[in-house]
Amino acid sequence: MTSSKVIIVGPDSDNLMSALQAKGADVTTVSDMATRPDLEEAGIVDADIYILTDLEQATTIPIVKDLNPDIQVVAYDRTSLPEFATAQTDLAIDPDLLAPSVVADELIA
Repeated sequence: MTSSKVIIVGPDSDNLMSALQAKGADVTTVSDMATRPDLEEAGIVDADIYILTDLEQATTIPIVKDLNPDIQVVAYDRTSLPEFATAQTDLAIDPDLLAPSVVADELIA
């Protein structure tokens, strides 16, 4: 069984990375403002899941879907997802409603 490859863009103040790694996911983070080259270097083309924890960077979602049309896009933040990004986002989760361990359980089957 291969592990899921996950890219997280934004801060990880809720420790989602640790929860995903505990489930066996291979997690790469991009903590600064993510550009297309940053995403490519992080391995977005071969990733299974893209998690955005800073919705001010929602403009990365169309870039991610352009590079990897089959990737699952998850917004994990307490703020609202901008309207332009909702169509390309598979899940929008408020960390106050679902703990990182629950999210990891659901994403890494």
